[in-house]
Amino acid sequence: MDTDVPAKSSSTPWIVGRVETSERRLRVICLPQAGAGAGAFAGWRAHLPAGVELAPVELPGRGTRSEERLPDSLEETAEQLLAALAGEFDAPFVLFGHSLGGLLAHQVTLLLERHGGPSPLATVVAAARAPHRPPEARLSELRDVELLRWLVAQDAIPRELFTYPDFLRTVLAGIRKDFTLADGHVLPAPAPVRTPLHVLGGSEDSVAPAEHLHHWSACAAGEYSLAVLEGGYDFPRTTPAAVLAALRGVLPQGTWPDHHP
Repeated sequence: MDTDVPAKSSSTPWIVGRVETSERRLRVICLPQAGAGAGAFAGWRAHLPAGVELAPVELPGRGTRSEERLPDSLEETAEQLLAALAGEFDAPFVLFGHSLGGLLAHQVTLLLERHGGPSPLATVVAAARAPHRPPEARLSELRDVELLRWLVAQDAIPRELFTYPDFLRTVLAGIRKDFTLADGHVLPAPAPVRTPLHVLGGSEDSVAPAEHLHHWSACAAGEYSLAVLEGGYDFPRTTPAAVLAALRGVLPQGTWPDHHP
């Protein structure tokens, strides 16, 4: 690895809820959507074959890291994330990102290629607009009541939070910060990656509409695919088996183990 790749950051636990395996053949590093933490991928556990390790990322400002400050730009977040993940590249790995996480996965892949770091077997983005395209709707600009209504419609916020209005306001502020980060990340031109790039969309997603996901093709300098699965914005959480099947389908033959625990 090139010495310009940031050294591993060990002061903060960025991987939370890791699912380890005794016969590790593949590590799937998962980056969550706006407002979510590593727990967003808990539903994947039951669908993992033996040999696939799940490494969910906990970004600053949520979950076990709720007291930490999220950086002011997606680029800075990606730099910190790359340093934190340096120790995760000792096995064949895939970067999977949902929405905000998809933009981060693309940016981290760019950094790895720029620094001469190890390449993912694939970078998979789900429910994310292409980074050189402006957002369809700037969710960060919604009023609290509008943002809350949108989150409820997406089934993206636990209903029990409504009984804790002060805490709910804190949660909304964090989600708005994430959406601000995503809305502000618009590259002046496509930034192609050589790593195989695979895009997943939801058939009912109004945030990253399936008909606009073809713009990601301009970000691929090598292998590229686009698939639309059933579901809305939150399909990586609501349909984990379908998402993992799609992930298996884009990886090189023999990479994804066939046997289950």
